[in-house]
Amino acid sequence: MLTEERQHKILSLLNEQEVIKTRDLMKTFDVSESTIRRDLQEMEEAGVLRRVHGGAKGIIKLETELNMREKSSKNVHEKQRIAQYAASLVSPGEFIYLDAGTTTYEMLPFLKEKNVHVITNSVYHASAGADLGIKTTMIGGEIRMATKAAVSSQAIEQIKSCYFDRAFMGINGIHLDYGYTTADAEEAATKKTAMNQAQHVFVLADKSKFNKVNFSKIGSLEEALIITDSLEEEICDRLRTKTTIKEVLK
Repeated sequence: MLTEERQHKILSLLNEQEVIKTRDLMKTFDVSESTIRRDLQEMEEAGVLRRVHGGAKGIIKLETELNMREKSSKNVHEKQRIAQYAASLVSPGEFIYLDAGTTTYEMLPFLKEKNVHVITNSVYHASAGADLGIKTTMIGGEIRMATKAAVSSQAIEQIKSCYFDRAFMGINGIHLDYGYTTADAEEAATKKTAMNQAQHVFVLADKSKFNKVNFSKIGSLEEALIITDSLEEEICDRLRTKTTIKEVLK
């Protein structure tokens, strides 16, 4: 097991219990005490836990996922500005992947006159794209209720058969050390596959998504350019050591 994967699982355990013991982690992961101590030290330095005698105590909690309807009412202006800028990057005739998410959804009106081909795994996006007269292909597979998105081995295989000029991704959490995360393992795998199939990858996220961690990792910060509304200078400077960030409200 990779160090990053083990540390993410430690964070998941801390989300379920207030304190975890070093000896229990050694048994769970079948590693030495020195390995666990090193993990806990690195995670404390990252600001996600606090070491205590014989173990560690959590500082941050994994985020609880809202459904699409709940998400759509939050930070609407910021999402629209992010979406408008993202759409401005698209050239006529391109094949673009629009991931499920409320910010990527806001891109659709700005793509209406672009003569592009949208490929999406989102029921909402596919329907809206068709209503706007945008050439739209819906990725099929099992639909996840929380996001109304196709996320399954079937969806992944379909995505693997495609190549995109650009992929615009929705995200639940962005963290300097834990990268891009989402709440569901199948959804994470589907997102990761789409990112792998694109020439250019953009993560669309308003400031509420930063310094948040969800259960399933999608990828590292270096794997996408981030488009956001605005961030505190300190947070932005730290993230820019790993990726490019465009702030549309600055």
